[in-house]
Amino acid sequence: MRQLLSFLLILFLQGGSPCWAGGDTASATVENGSRAASSSGDARSNPGGQSGIAGKLGSGDDKSSTDTTWSQGLTLGVNGPIPMIVVDQFGYPTKASKIAVIRDPQMGYDNATYFTPGTTYAVIDKSTGKIVKKGPPTAWNGGATDAVSGDKAWWFDFSDVEIPGTYTVTDIEKGLRSVEFEIDDSVYRNVLKHAVRMYFYQRAGFKKTAETAGADWADAASHMGPGQDPQTRPWQGKRGLISGLLRELIKSNVSQAKDLHGGWFDAGDYNKYTSWAARNIIILLRAYSESPNAFGDDSGIAESGNGVPDILDEVKWGLDWLVRMQNTDGSLLCVQGVDQASPPSAATGPSYYGPATTAASLTGAAAFAYAAKIYSARSEADLKGYGNDLATRAKKAWDWATANPNVLYYNNDDTKQPNSSGLASGQQEMDDAERLFARFEAAVYLYELTGDVNYKGFVESKYTSIVASYGPLQWDADRQEALLYYTRLPGISAQVKAAILTKFVTNVTGNADQLPMVTNNKDPYRSPIKDYTWGSNQSKVLQARLYQLLAIYGNDAATAAKADSAAMGYLHYIHGVNPLGLVYLTNMKSAGAEHSASTMYHRWFSHSSARWGRVSDTTPGPPPGYLVGGPNPSFSLDKCCTAAIGTAGYQCSGSAAFSLCSNNYAPPLGQPPLKSYRQYNEEWPANSWEVTEPSIGYQARYIRVLAKYVR
Repeated sequence: MRQLLSFLLILFLQGGSPCWAGGDTASATVENGSRAASSSGDARSNPGGQSGIAGKLGSGDDKSSTDTTWSQGLTLGVNGPIPMIVVDQFGYPTKASKIAVIRDPQMGYDNATYFTPGTTYAVIDKSTGKIVKKGPPTAWNGGATDAVSGDKAWWFDFSDVEIPGTYTVTDIEKGLRSVEFEIDDSVYRNVLKHAVRMYFYQRAGFKKTAETAGADWADAASHMGPGQDPQTRPWQGKRGLISGLLRELIKSNVSQAKDLHGGWFDAGDYNKYTSWAARNIIILLRAYSESPNAFGDDSGIAESGNGVPDILDEVKWGLDWLVRMQNTDGSLLCVQGVDQASPPSAATGPSYYGPATTAASLTGAAAFAYAAKIYSARSEADLKGYGNDLATRAKKAWDWATANPNVLYYNNDDTKQPNSSGLASGQQEMDDAERLFARFEAAVYLYELTGDVNYKGFVESKYTSIVASYGPLQWDADRQEALLYYTRLPGISAQVKAAILTKFVTNVTGNADQLPMVTNNKDPYRSPIKDYTWGSNQSKVLQARLYQLLAIYGNDAATAAKADSAAMGYLHYIHGVNPLGLVYLTNMKSAGAEHSASTMYHRWFSHSSARWGRVSDTTPGPPPGYLVGGPNPSFSLDKCCTAAIGTAGYQCSGSAAFSLCSNNYAPPLGQPPLKSYRQYNEEWPANSWEVTEPSIGYQARYIRVLAKYVR
């Protein structure tokens, strides 16, 4: 008997299931609608992971970069060739502002590379070799050195070049040029397709075939084995097995198993977080609702060609998981922690979930309510029914959260939640202000969905508490968007509407850290933000979104035009108008960018993977389209790297790890903010996740901004 108990304990802790436990023993919810089985790629009902529609990897009309000589004459640095002339490597719409930035590094890792521009710059048509525009560059800020980038800079404005084609910006006297780029109104369409495809690669429990993912990134469905996502167990049960009556604990734990397969890996780790997934669902649907023509049915995912825009198929994959996270009482579980491996299908460890919380239920209510509007408006009967079901779920989640307003759970933090350590990575629990916003946003969408004045009453009693009186700041884009969205709903208070709009327009146009940063040319790279922190590329697109909102909700045409042009400057930054001349999207040569991110922190595309760790002439590296975190001046190596000899922290718990401490990490260390970036993906204690890790949250916000300029 003792041997049997020991066997069961070991088997359970390793994620196995006793044979008498059965298979999918319990499920929080029942999948709704036939589309989930027929075209969502459910790995159990559709082992091939495809809908039967032949998909194509990426876009058949991608225009791969062939500019292999752009770096001639440039010095090679830690992040690649050190550029002197930077442009948007994908290009520019015909009527957009087009400004090349010329740079002379003064501070930072590249400051030994000097450059004084010549007096004549030219735009050269690649197809003919002819000069279509020429003139002198203009010194930024009178020749001053920018402290944020560490550079002196010049601008060369070629906005009047509008004929579609392939071009370079060239310094006639010095013989240096930019990377080739396109001018065309559809220049960002394929970039958007690759950005959306990132979610396909992040799908859990889905077979990625060579046809849909590309032969370089094909993988079996992950986390679908015994004790994994279809049999996810409560985290409390794992800790409870250490002591007590083993049989009763195992029986209780197995009886609480839930089918939580599907959804998206949140970031470079594979964990899944309810509130964050719900937020991304709302953002992606907002991008679609605002710019429906930007999204086609041809991005090459498994559902491509089924008559539904791929963005809606992809969001439904995320929604289906959110549905599974909802209990029958309306509450939503807060987090799912899963095993990590490269590739994801190699992960064999068990999956665990955290309990239902107020925050998860409120964000779930908001996502369900907004998605209900989108899907119920579709002509397909199954999607219309799906939308109606989401509406019911939204109201149930709201009701549970209203009855249980303070149910908290701090995962992976024993100091706040005993025995939670080890469940997932990021802390998903919210503070009071965040929960208030979650309730506010859910009320906005539920009011639109139902017309119930009780939701309106809550919104109008709390709207002044959502964004500070001096805001919005770059961090407030999602909150500000929910406020502004409310102003377009019928039957609301005219006074509340006017107050929201007036405050927003006044503060964005008048606050020195908002639109005046752009109009006063504060940043030589034309994408200023007030603060650079972890995830600065997300901050860039959040700031851009505030300007897009000004263009949408403002009532002054001239200001709207300035705001819209300002927003595009942040896309140009992501696309290469930065001190590194680096496109902060992975592996985008196939989409036209010659110099894009070659590596990132991700458990699949890890430093230890000879195949996927880095893009090279012989290895595929990560797939196209992941937005990396960006420059982070707050980056630091783990404190064990500087621990005194003989102390507990010395050697970082092992010589292999400690050896990383002696590597040169400048950059990102010791740099001006804009140069606090390094193309690397080393694990702890090198902590590359603080610099290069992607996130489905970063990605959603980038897509929301980009979609507005896709034609």
